[in-house]
Amino acid sequence: MNAERLQKILSGHGVTSRREAEKMILAGRVAVNNATAVLGQTAVDGIDEITVDGVSIAPKGGLVYIMLNKPRGFITSMNDERGRKTVMDLVADVGARVYPVGRLDLNSEGLLLMTNDGHFANAVAHPSNNKKKTYDVSVRGDVSTAEELLSRAIDVGSHTVQAVSVELIKRTTEGGVLRIIINEGRNRQIRNMCLKSGLAVQSLKRIKIGALELGSLKTGQWRRLTEEEKKSLEH
Repeated sequence: MNAERLQKILSGHGVTSRREAEKMILAGRVAVNNATAVLGQTAVDGIDEITVDGVSIAPKGGLVYIMLNKPRGFITSMNDERGRKTVMDLVADVGARVYPVGRLDLNSEGLLLMTNDGHFANAVAHPSNNKKKTYDVSVRGDVSTAEELLSRAIDVGSHTVQAVSVELIKRTTEGGVLRIIINEGRNRQIRNMCLKSGLAVQSLKRIKIGALELGSLKTGQWRRLTEEEKKSLEH
């Protein structure tokens, strides 16, 4: 097996990005075979023992694939310097060190995938996978033209985005609930699209990724994916 830079190995296991991995190495948080690692060091994944903060990055108990119904008020991160609640608090009983695939921001909720399989995470998150993501979004404002406006190409600063489809599923006294399907998953994409269309997001819940549905899974709870569900996300 070939030796690889530690940053690449840590990223491949979904521990963090390569840039953040460099910071972790410089901070002395990474060790290889019980010796503190240095920047530029290489190791052989699966042979050398690599730990972060004393915890091995190698999956224990095999590879794990779960879906979590993320509540509002939790950040999608392994840890938080500001002491905020993270999704890791909700999956402490999984029995393995898992990490999020993609993100839902602090005030968003719903379907979040988590795993300890870096190859699966990369396959699902890669743009070529083209998995549609479905959200139920409660908005305040005039929803009479929402379907037309959100289906157009919208400039949100550094890029242009648009919804695959938009459906008004409920009217409310302040606006309505929209079912929005997108291909991309850019940071705060739907919130920015709504803002540009004169709508204020009150709540946002992801209910589906590809063919995988959140279903009746309760808020704050998780369950393992079936083999069929896992395969549907990879292809």
